[in-house]
Amino acid sequence: MKKAEFVQAVAEKAGLSKKDTEAVLDAAIDTITEALAAGKSVSFIGFGTFTTAERAARKAKVPGTDRVVDVPATRAVKFKVGKKLKEAVAK
Repeated sequence: MKKAEFVQAVAEKAGLSKKDTEAVLDAAIDTITEALAAGKSVSFIGFGTFTTAERAARKAKVPGTDRVVDVPATRAVKFKVGKKLKEAVAK
């Protein structure tokens, strides 16, 4: 599902205009992004939890060659699925 399709579906369920729904969705995504960038977690009970994890620097081999490259340390986003979402998808 693309963003436009998602906005349409949410607008219909919520009884809002597509313009208002898109503004709310953009604000929610921006807020989640800002929280994760600040190192905080974002939880939606039953849906899941967004967190960040530190990945240490490491060396990696390039497939097909013997060349080794340095991969710098990074911070990555993780998502742990909630119970209700897990059960809904498993049906």
